[in-house]
Amino acid sequence: MGYFPFFMELERQEGLIVGGGTVALRKVEKLLPYGPRLTVAAPELLPALEAIPELTLLRRPFGPDLLEGKLFVVAATDDRALNRRIAAECRHRRIPVNAVDDRDACTFLFPALVKRGDLSVGISTGGASPSAAVYLKDRIAGLLPDDFGALLAELDALRPAVKAALPEEARAAAFSRLFAARLAAGRPLEEAELRAILLGEREETL
Repeated sequence: MGYFPFFMELERQEGLIVGGGTVALRKVEKLLPYGPRLTVAAPELLPALEAIPELTLLRRPFGPDLLEGKLFVVAATDDRALNRRIAAECRHRRIPVNAVDDRDACTFLFPALVKRGDLSVGISTGGASPSAAVYLKDRIAGLLPDDFGALLAELDALRPAVKAALPEEARAAAFSRLFAARLAAGRPLEEAELRAILLGEREETL
């Protein structure tokens, strides 16, 4: 049936990473840009994990008590049996869990990610071919302008002005024209350009 791509708000949400090696580090690096509060638990931790100030580090083995209050869990140890036990504990508590390299034990998968500011593109093959997902990620990333994140921030900042200037039925077309104009310009739109687009939309609704 495939996996439905829910987009969840993670800012200030509690997450648990079990494992202290390179795989755990990669998962942390993917998650941190989205602002969760991450706890990393393992008897031994990479220095690279210890150097990340946003993390809560626990030098201890996994225990079910670590799951208390967690929105999601990543089982990233090098022990497949332990990862499966963690996944089973999470399933029992209905906590979403990702067990690395073990699709059958997961209730969610990590997509191949393309991130540009507020844009997040997640690509998953349902675990069938991570290489294909990475290939598509690279192709999509190559299609996006380097300043696409800034473009989105600029358009978001214009929303109040568009809503104030235009009736509801004209806004979708205005947003579409603003996006097209900003993309074509490759720079922030000047005041005269913005005014021309908004005035044109207003005249069309009269």
